[in-house]
Amino acid sequence: MPIVTKGKGAVPGSTPAAAPARPASAPPSTGAPQRPAGGAPSPAQPGSATGAKRQPGSVTGSAAVGAARVSEAVRSARSTVTSAAARGPRRARLNLKRIDPWSVMKFAFAVSVVLFIVVVVATSVLYLALDAMGVWQEVNNSLKELVSASGGTEASGGGGFRITAWGVIGTSMLVGAVNVVLFTALATLGAFIYNVCADLVGGVELTLAERD
Repeated sequence: MPIVTKGKGAVPGSTPAAAPARPASAPPSTGAPQRPAGGAPSPAQPGSATGAKRQPGSVTGSAAVGAARVSEAVRSARSTVTSAAARGPRRARLNLKRIDPWSVMKFAFAVSVVLFIVVVVATSVLYLALDAMGVWQEVNNSLKELVSASGGTEASGGGGFRITAWGVIGTSMLVGAVNVVLFTALATLGAFIYNVCADLVGGVELTLAERD
């Protein structure tokens, strides 16, 4: 027979009974949805911002306004080009009231200096070309014979008038310098005279037109 003893101790030779399994305590409930095990994100809740779908037909108004403005600009440009082509080139009638004498003097001086250089260079080239052909030698001999026939005293010495390079080029330089002074002075004086006449009669009328 088994021996029954009082108290809290276990019966010798008997095996203690296994304690019942304690259920795991549930995590505190919060308002946020719980993420399932394994780290996978939870599906979006209906009505949330990420899960919301764009409704068809919701077109922004800025694109429509931009397209309307572009079409309007194209129509206005076409109408402007058509009217301009039908009207023809524009013209404007103007009066030349005054000419600045200082600007005229500078322009005239620059032009006269350029002409001076052109004249000197052209004269030098022409003299060298004729001298290479022996023209000046023949002219000098003819002048010498003419002086000798007239009984001049310079015929025996041969030191009469002769055409030389320095004489020709120097003469062209002297003439060019005189032209520079005269051209500049006359152009400036012409500007003064024009201004006086323009005050009396209104100046020269000009008609300006666009190219076809």
